[in-house]
Amino acid sequence: MQKIILDTNIIVSALISDSFPSKIVYDFVLPGKVIICLSSAVWDEYVEVLNREKFQKYRNFQINAEIVLAKIEEIAPKYETKKLITVLKDKTDDKFLSLALACSADYIITGNIADFPMTEFENTKIVTPH
Repeated sequence: MQKIILDTNIIVSALISDSFPSKIVYDFVLPGKVIICLSSAVWDEYVEVLNREKFQKYRNFQINAEIVLAKIEEIAPKYETKKLITVLKDKTDDKFLSLALACSADYIITGNIADFPMTEFENTKIVTPH
């Protein structure tokens, strides 16, 4: 089964629109058709971002975010990122590369290609939701 890492913007997009990110989250991740990988740093970012006040304007965002987070926490294997990667311009995104290295992820899925200028890191492909 493929191992994936979701950039936080994919989860946010899945919760606010019916788009490719929502299909990834609801059709593949939550039913367990792929393995979503977590580290404590990635998990902390998910929780912090999904609880931001600016998302409260979207109907049922908070309740749906809590459901998605609970399911991800339940199904996702947790990895300890022993090697700190410092490659990206936006250093806050390096945690995703560190996790990819720790879990040997097949893909990092991000809607923010500007912050991930490469298409691959080690053996992990970096792709958009499309």
